[in-house]
Order: sequence, then C-alpha cells, then structure tokens
Amino acid sequence: MDVKEKEYLEQEKRLKEKMAKVKYALIVMSGKGGVGKTSVAVNLAYALSLAAKNVGILDVDIHGPNIAKMLGIERHSLYGFEFGIQPVEVSKNLKAVSVALTGYDSDQPVIWRGPMKAAIIRQFLADVNWGDLDYLIIDSPPGTGDEPLSACQLIPNVSGAIIVTTPQDVAVLDARKTIQFAKELKIPVVGVIENMSGFTCPHCGSQIDIFKRGGGEKAAEELKVPFLGSVPFEPEFVEFGDKGTPFVSFKEKSKSAEAFMSIVNKIKEFTGDN
Repeated sequence: MDVKEKEYLEQEKRLKEKMAKVKYALIVMSGKGGVGKTSVAVNLAYALSLAAKNVGILDVDIHGPNIAKMLGIERHSLYGFEFGIQPVEVSKNLKAVSVALTGYDSDQPVIWRGPMKAAIIRQFLADVNWGDLDYLIIDSPPGTGDEPLSACQLIPNVSGAIIVTTPQDVAVLDARKTIQFAKELKIPVVGVIENMSGFTCPHCGSQIDIFKRGGGEKAAEELKVPFLGSVPFEPEFVEFGDKGTPFVSFKEKSKSAEAFMSIVNKIKEFTGDN
C-alpha cells in the first residue's frame, strides 16, 4: 500500500466516524441559481437550532459561498489543530463551515476543477469536528454537477434532499430534474419548497404573484414527492440576509417565518424527530 492510498483510507475512516455522529444529513438543492436556495438553507438551519436542536450548516457551494455572509460571520475563520478543523460557532446550537471562512479573498474567483472541489468537500466532511449533531444542513450549488454529486456520494446514508424552486416554469423545469437526480442516487426526497411565492403589497394589502404561484406544488404532486410549503417574498427577507441576520430569528410573526417553522415541523416529521 503506497502513501497516498494509506492517507485516503485514513481520511475515509475519519469521514465515517464524523458522519456517524450526525443523526440526519439533509442536502438543500436547486435546479438553477437565483431561487433563494442559500437563504432557505440558512433559515432552515437557524429555525432548527431555535427548536433546541444541535445543527451544523456546511456550505459546499465552492464558487459562490454565501453562508458566512448571511449568518453574519464572514469576518470569522476556521482554525485547525491537532485533532481537526473547528467550525465557527454562530449561536448556542448552530455551527458553520464554508470556503468563505478559510481566509480566501472574497473578491477573487475560485477557479478549481472537479477533483479539487471534491477534495475540499471530502476534507470538510472528514476533518471538521462538528461533535454530536441532530442535523447537518448541506447547502449545495445549483444544478446537478460535481459539488452536489460529491456531497451525496461521500456522505454515508444521506437522510434526504430538500428541493428549492420559485413558482415560474423555467425554475420548476430545473427543479424537476433535481428531484430526478436525487431519486437516481437513491436519496429520499424530503420535499419541495416554493420560495418567493407571492408578495403582499404593504400599501393596499393586495396579493401580487410576481413569479406566478403554485408551480412547485404542482411539480411535487406530479412527481409524487411531498410539498413542504410556500415561502412568500418579503423585502425585509433580503435586507436581513444582507445584514447577516437570519430572518426567522427576528421576524417570528411574519408570514415567511411562519412558513419556515411549518416547513421545519414537516422535516421533523419526515425524520421522525418529534
């Protein structure tokens, strides 16, 4: 056995040991960019942590790592020591890991080929000391390429995939492909979330369907997967994301926050974690 093979096997052992401490690993996916997948992943992770669950959020969107910004921890850094990599603690029950926390220049593009991206994902999974987690939320890049494929194949027994879409046909078309991607990899589909679903005018109170409505629910019904719920579009949702403040933690009575809490309850039903 040569040195590289030995190192690979040792890393594989560490990966399995680390993932054995995670009760439920959920990968958040979207067929295309711009549907608010990362915002959904951040707020789901935070909502689960508010429910007294120990949660980790892993950002494997190598080219567009936005988790750190949306959690307000972009000035923090991961640090390594003899026994592995220590994740950044966001709050009492939430920890995060992202390429954005490795000290790289956020203005510079990450120009890596597939094998290098797979290697960093493998290192995060094998060497990050999450400790005992109830949930590991994995924010993958849009599409069905290297990063989501690597995450799905490297993690033993992925608990499920959460598919995020907006209501319009072009987004739903790609979401359908992502559902089929999960099925082909034999990953249970937790369900579909329809993001940016409707907007309530703050002046007249009228409902405006900016991106149409119901496309995600229809796709879920046709492909026989659960529909987790609709999250309405709210301007404050964007503002809070830019400020690094998870929306669900400060706008508990808003329609968006209520939608997220309802979705979290359905996810807990799916995992049997009630």
